[in-house]
Amino acid sequence: MIISGKELSTQMKADMAVRVSGFPERFGRVPHLVVILVGDDPGSLSYVRGKSKACDVVGIRNTTICRPADLPETELLSLIRELNEDAGVDGILVQLPLPAHIDEAKVIGAIAQDKDVDGFHPLNVAALWQKQPCVRPCTPEGIIRMLKSAGVEIRGKRAVVVGRSNIVGLPVAKLLLDENATVTVAHSRTVDLAAVTRQAEILVVAVGRPKFVTADMVAPGAVVIDVGVNRDPETGRLCGDVDFESIEPKASFITPVPGGVGPMTIACLMENTIGCFLRHQA
Repeated sequence: MIISGKELSTQMKADMAVRVSGFPERFGRVPHLVVILVGDDPGSLSYVRGKSKACDVVGIRNTTICRPADLPETELLSLIRELNEDAGVDGILVQLPLPAHIDEAKVIGAIAQDKDVDGFHPLNVAALWQKQPCVRPCTPEGIIRMLKSAGVEIRGKRAVVVGRSNIVGLPVAKLLLDENATVTVAHSRTVDLAAVTRQAEILVVAVGRPKFVTADMVAPGAVVIDVGVNRDPETGRLCGDVDFESIEPKASFITPVPGGVGPMTIACLMENTIGCFLRHQA
């Protein structure tokens, strides 16, 4: 069975739109998300457009600030400070990746913790690992939502996460642990990776390599979550990190690319923006 992130995210956004429609009467305004885009990377431009469209659907105010690729780091940090101090801004998102001359960690750390809708701020990361209230990172949260929507029992299952990035691999491993899965994190240095992934009842792949996981690496009946968005070197079409065509017949559930995890990431971003807004009203 295919888990459609597109369908689930559409329902989530419709529910949020109903909720947000009552905010002007209750609070005098709607949530405000500011997205900062440095440079003109095609992938980043596409992501930013997707976020803007989602804001329109949900009823969130969206401001996109575009700056050239040669923007000095000091100017970006100054802009973030201004937005931190603006009471009319609830969420700040700096689109990654940034140009090489800008320190991503410094930029992420400069965003106010209570406006960090990506959940990347060091204090939000620390709170996540300490089981404290925090902004949960969008893609990992979206993955958990997809599993639950499909009725997948996470508790007690053997989960393998391939990839150990701060954005997806590590936080999704933590969220799976919080759902009482037994979690293994595999990566490029893992010896006999296929033997590890074949143990997975739930397999999450986030390595950024087209069709990296093949059918022989997946156990029959496994649930396969594909986080990757790549271009197939042979066809030029969008594809994931797993070989969908060969794995779909073996898997009990699988996410497609496109239309899988990506839409859920944006839907969870909308939820995080609303959450930040409501905490600012308290």
